Amino acid sequence: QVQLVESGGGLVQAGGSLRLSCAASGRIFSINTMAWYRQAPGKQRELVAAAPSGGGTNVADSVKGRFTISRDNAKNTVYVQMNSLKPVDTAVYYCNANVYVLGRGYQDYWGQGTQVTVSS
Repeated sequence: QVQLVESGGGLVQAGGSLRLSCAASGRIFSINTMAWYRQAPGKQRELVAAAPSGGGTNVADSVKGRFTISRDNAKNTVYVQMNSLKPVDTAVYYCNANVYVLGRGYQDYWGQGTQVTVSS
């Protein structure tokens, strides 16, 4: 029904920057919230940042001042700009979208995940 494709992960030194992208495609009527989560080895998946359709953003305390989430509704795409990266940011980052699917109503979708590794 809907696919989320992520890109932009990789290896970076502490203090560096990365920008992750996530594009949604499929039987989309509209998209409510788009968000980024992350999961480190042995840890629970946690919310990083969210961008509601009505505007504004929500950012986790652990990344405030360093990460910025944005979205391009014309492209059904959400981004997260990650600056001043720290080794504790190392995780698999997942895109999430709450989508109104044509003929189905609201559905929740996840991307495949993209690895971010920050070296000290």
